[in-house]
Amino acid sequence: MVVGFPAWGQEISPQPKKQTMPAAVVNITGPGPAALSENRPKKTTLTSNEQLEALFNTESISSLLNRHDDALRSSDLAAGYYVPAQTFGNLVPQISPVRKWLQNRGFSFQFSYKGEGLANVGGGIRKGMDYAHELTLTTRFDLGKLLGLNGWFLHGVVMERAGREVSYDYVGEHRILLAEVHSLDGGRAAHLADLYVEKAFYHNSININLGRMTLTHTYATSVLLCTFMIQCSAPVGVKSNAGWSVYPKATWGGTVRLRPTRDLTLRTGVYQAASLTENPSGWSWGAEHATGVMLPVELTWEPFLGPQNLPGHYKVGFGHDTSHYADLIGKVPAAYLSRIGAHPGGPRDTFYFEADQMVYRKGGNHQMAGGYLLAGYIHNTPSVSAFSDQFYVGASLLGILPYRPFDRLGVMYSYYQISPNLTLGQRFRQMAGDSMGAFVNGPQTHTATLEAYYGIPVIPGLIAQPVFEYMMRPGETSVIPNAILVGLKVLATL
Repeated sequence: MVVGFPAWGQEISPQPKKQTMPAAVVNITGPGPAALSENRPKKTTLTSNEQLEALFNTESISSLLNRHDDALRSSDLAAGYYVPAQTFGNLVPQISPVRKWLQNRGFSFQFSYKGEGLANVGGGIRKGMDYAHELTLTTRFDLGKLLGLNGWFLHGVVMERAGREVSYDYVGEHRILLAEVHSLDGGRAAHLADLYVEKAFYHNSININLGRMTLTHTYATSVLLCTFMIQCSAPVGVKSNAGWSVYPKATWGGTVRLRPTRDLTLRTGVYQAASLTENPSGWSWGAEHATGVMLPVELTWEPFLGPQNLPGHYKVGFGHDTSHYADLIGKVPAAYLSRIGAHPGGPRDTFYFEADQMVYRKGGNHQMAGGYLLAGYIHNTPSVSAFSDQFYVGASLLGILPYRPFDRLGVMYSYYQISPNLTLGQRFRQMAGDSMGAFVNGPQTHTATLEAYYGIPVIPGLIAQPVFEYMMRPGETSVIPNAILVGLKVLATL
């Protein structure tokens, strides 16, 4: 048995009676958990939560790379682009009959735990450790079985987060979260993260999602990125911008997704743009004040390369936020105004390129059975974006140690460039003897992070993941010493 990637909102499947250790270790805590499936799954009646069918039964540029038919495309499920809990199976398979009974009547669920303990052991502002956790209930209602609305599904995600952020307490970093799960939840016991409907049209070749959704669960993300703590659910250069709502912050909007050819997926949508810090509970919709509209578009090329049909995912995306943002040069002392002229600010554009490519196959014919190389680049409108640029390179390698075929090693280096306007404004205020802002100890220019993890499947439904991080130039200056962090991430699925 292997774990296949889910398509858009994959249905939860019951636990098989006989279970073996799968080579892929991904369940999804976004719109739906991954289902266990055979290497070549049986054909079933198409529903809106299966992989999209291509509008044209052909390939685009992939046809130039491999003369053979894309044989694995019929057995490799499309990669799931949502925040994962990288577990296999369930801790309590005894409730599988209850799951099946509920699923047959239109209700599926998954409950997961993610805990992160990170300690700063060198550098930063002081030594110490913080802990944070996330409890997530993912639900899906089949409105065809429940209400007779065939083909419609309602997805909901409710979660609780608690703990403290090591970046703030011990490292002295206030722009990049070194631990993943402590953010934007408002300390609520039941934070509403997602609530949206889904429907497929035209013989399952076009899919729409409408409601309250997290933008970076759909755009600029991937399962591989989310095996890392710093870059989940999207690179920092994307998710730090207000228009890109980041988990667990949802916003009103919708996305349409289609596959023009077998190797291309196009998605675009319209979303409300608002402050990431408003409505921290997720339930007080009236407390949100729209600042504009976010217009994202993303094209993904998914080829299979070489005689082993190694899968890859190459994404080009763009987002235009119509909100008006103040120029980050800020308030400048009168003596320096003549040097900069007018700085009115304006809307924000984000461009990104992200790629991952399997470089060896090990343990099966599904998309997580092997090792990947990753790379990406993000550019934001510099005058109104704290991070004007980011690039990253990394690797996610399966089974590199003898007798440990299901362990996964991840390594990623990322560089972040601060907006030149932000730097200039801080420099002018420093020369005038004025405050440069809270937690700013000098003109901020750039920073970098290095993260490594080793994921260990302990038992079905439980992953232990030791983590190492190295933060260069905390606070985006050279004032605070580089920080060394070690910790443990634990993921469990009921």
